[in-house]
Amino acid sequence: MRIALLGAGTVGSSVARMLCAEPELWGERAGRPITLAGIGVRTPDREIEGVPGELFTTDFEGLVDSADLVIEVVGGHDPAGGWVRRALGAGTHVVTANKALIATDGVELHALARAHGARLRYEAAVGGAMPVVAMVADNLAGDRILGMRGIVNGSTNYVLTRMERDYLSMEEACGLASDLGYLEADPSADLDGHDAANKLAILARHAWGGDFGPEAVDCTGIREVTSEDVHAAAAEGAVIKLIARAVGPAGPGDLPTLTVRPERVPRTETLAGVHDGDNRVIVDCAAAGPIEVAGMGAGGDATASAVIADVLAIARATA
Repeated sequence: MRIALLGAGTVGSSVARMLCAEPELWGERAGRPITLAGIGVRTPDREIEGVPGELFTTDFEGLVDSADLVIEVVGGHDPAGGWVRRALGAGTHVVTANKALIATDGVELHALARAHGARLRYEAAVGGAMPVVAMVADNLAGDRILGMRGIVNGSTNYVLTRMERDYLSMEEACGLASDLGYLEADPSADLDGHDAANKLAILARHAWGGDFGPEAVDCTGIREVTSEDVHAAAAEGAVIKLIARAVGPAGPGDLPTLTVRPERVPRTETLAGVHDGDNRVIVDCAAAGPIEVAGMGAGGDATASAVIADVLAIARATA
């Protein structure tokens, strides 16, 4: 299976290194050879340790057209969305970590994939290495999901953890998070809650169906959280966390109730113990009760592991 990798940022670099480091392992797990055929980059002089230089190219369209499977980790809607549509429209499988694209256009992209016999997977778009998409979409398909709640943005969770533990201001904690790569140069998507809203919309669609996106989420970020708020919560035995919460539809034709907002979480609750870049989601089911899944929600290697798992799943399913 020829793999085209679009993007060589934090996640893309990790994907490239991991694919090149152990090709025999991935081939064994896939049931057939897995070959990284090329890496689409904006500048041809890109270098990644352990990755052959001849793999880098600025010809994204050419890569897409010659691949059996495209990994898209560029992010955003344009031009990434165009490359994803080009691949799916040609019957080429796609794995993406692009939560913004899947949150807004996922229904359309799934329809395009089905129409052309392609597979579309995006575990890495929600929660990094935490396998929550598969849990909600597949593993709990035999149950009825009543609701879900959790921490799905590792960047803001890191900021809030530092504010609590180290008595930092929001500005200081964000600076530290930026230095460590948790926050992008423009942290708006994280701090304003939009990243979490995208992820919640994706999970809610899998749980209850429907054609809606992040606009259905009542969203408030963490910008207004102060050190005083954090310390006041601590004095009352609680911590402040950015909680993504979904309640199932009240009746046929209704939408689920979706919110992202900072909440005081009592220290006795599971979500209070989620620190730094970790994520955790609790899914409430009619038959099975609460089911929890947790894992690293940020970081290149953690997210890359979810990307590669999706690649292997498609390779096995289409062998």
